[in-house]
Amino acid sequence: MTTFVKPKRFFEDSGTVDPSVSYHVDLENVTNTRGQDMRTMVDLGRYFSIFAPRQSGKTTFFRGFCMALAENATYIPILLSFQYMKNLAPEEFYNQIQKGLFHQLMERLESVHCIEKNAVKAILDSTTLSTHLGLYELFTSLNRLIKNKRIVIIIDEFDGIPRPELENFLTTLRELYQGYKERPDKALYSVGLVGIRNITKLIVGGVSPFNIADQVKLPPFSLKNIQDLYGQYTAETNQPFTGEAVKFVQKETAGQPWLVNRLGTILTVDIKPGTVEPVTEKDVEKSILGLLRERNSHFDNLLEKARQHRETFIEIVFDGVAYDPDDLDQSWLEQYGLIREKKDKAVVANPIYRKRFTKTFFREAGAAADISFKGYRTPDGFLNMRAILSDFEEYIMRIGVNAFYAPGKPYEKTGQFLLTAWLYQFVEGGRGDLRYEVPSGLGRMDILLSWRGRKYIIETKINRSNMKTTLEKAFDQVSGKYLTTEKADEGYLVVFDLLEKVGAIQIPREMKYDGKSVVVFEIAIGKG
Repeated sequence: MTTFVKPKRFFEDSGTVDPSVSYHVDLENVTNTRGQDMRTMVDLGRYFSIFAPRQSGKTTFFRGFCMALAENATYIPILLSFQYMKNLAPEEFYNQIQKGLFHQLMERLESVHCIEKNAVKAILDSTTLSTHLGLYELFTSLNRLIKNKRIVIIIDEFDGIPRPELENFLTTLRELYQGYKERPDKALYSVGLVGIRNITKLIVGGVSPFNIADQVKLPPFSLKNIQDLYGQYTAETNQPFTGEAVKFVQKETAGQPWLVNRLGTILTVDIKPGTVEPVTEKDVEKSILGLLRERNSHFDNLLEKARQHRETFIEIVFDGVAYDPDDLDQSWLEQYGLIREKKDKAVVANPIYRKRFTKTFFREAGAAADISFKGYRTPDGFLNMRAILSDFEEYIMRIGVNAFYAPGKPYEKTGQFLLTAWLYQFVEGGRGDLRYEVPSGLGRMDILLSWRGRKYIIETKINRSNMKTTLEKAFDQVSGKYLTTEKADEGYLVVFDLLEKVGAIQIPREMKYDGKSVVVFEIAIGKG
């Protein structure tokens, strides 16, 4: 009989992964735009920049890469970090580089029995780094001296470089690369800069001082990565994960490493601990609900970034935004790991981020009703959607139209966002389910609210010119597509009317055809 065995390792969700104590997988398909992998780039003497959001496995990946590189005695891998250097004066900055660089360099030269080690030590003993010029002169000397070894420097957390030294430092690397590009016997062979920003796009003094570098983007976990990661736990404990469970984790996390590891912890410590019963898709659903309610630094840090670009993030949540790599807000959101490109659209990076941060913005929207009010329930215990939408119209009248016109607001999606925030309070806490931009058989429904097994389909529109035409098109869409697909007989249409001054009241109307009914609410948002 198979019994549970206490695990020897754990899922790392608070720092760099140590394979001796944490489950670990190697990332796949880490390549540049030419399709060359990391080892190929180093072998070719390339300089490169690699960027990925925090807690996406950058440091773990490069520590593993340097360890693998060290298996070849030709290479001298050196791993530095600028994490705590942002506020250092130039002299102290270069002094810190000297401490990390000199120590690792000599230690490696000793271990591979480099014949020039004594000569190198003499240079290092007589060198004090205090400026970028000193750094340039040091590597110029090493390039002349060391002929059969290749120094590979990886600088993690490059974003922490003191801003005043950014141009000097990058220009120094560029000059070293250009000056020795054709020399196969150079000592400083390859350099990689690692951070959350795409360093090749940095413009300093009107030019990009690091445009000689290959661009590399760290990929998320693949399905195979997640299978392998969770499989290590299974091998130690005898507790399996079903294939459906692993696929569901991949779908909800989109392979974000921290989320994958955190769910691994919740599943095996909180949801189904100490058993050989398989972890199922339902267990994953429970773990995600727990994660969405959790307070942790990962979500706190990302929420701070999302708030800085709140309007763009909300607009992306509610679909229809073309991906634009030159859009400043999109660029920042992508660097933080909050959004990504998918089929030429900007989308939230994964469903978990979408649920977590959108619900936070719903709560911050100020949409509040006394949901204990009996008028929001029908006699048979279901939601009275007509009363709910009527009070939403009053809510819009109270807050006025500034939300629709303020600079920087997602004008097209403001109404849909506010309506979804209003409806969210009726399902918060597990009372029901609210989904938005829901794929349907014949399109995408704006809002689908489920309560006690009953579906409420709500579509939003903006009327700019002709209400009759707007209503006819919207009715055909709701009745002909969504009600048919969802096998429902009644839907709701909320039209934000630019032609009527805010405060104007329209009695809800009902449009019927072929057994289908759509209740229409016209909400005036015109400035008059």
